[in-house]
Amino acid sequence: MVDWLCPGKSQLHVKVMRGDEMTDIEVDCRDQNCPVPLVETRKALKKASPGDVVEVVGNHPASKKEIPMAVEALGLELLSLDEEGEEWRIRIRR
Repeated sequence: MVDWLCPGKSQLHVKVMRGDEMTDIEVDCRDQNCPVPLVETRKALKKASPGDVVEVVGNHPASKKEIPMAVEALGLELLSLDEEGEEWRIRIRR
């Protein structure tokens, strides 16, 4: 079972293996509009420990641009930004 960080739902630390990649915290912001995806991403990053990977999944077009900008401003590592259709997946190392 995979627990996701969702707006209004408290979540601690989640580890998920996807292929060869380990994700420490996943944030599902599909069907959420601005500013929810960015706010939830920042919450997850605050909970993450240095070196942890936070993966954010969403489909709001503006958030796909805002989250990488925030990652850069925070001095964190953007590992990937993958898109499939309207959905995107952003991986960040804290």
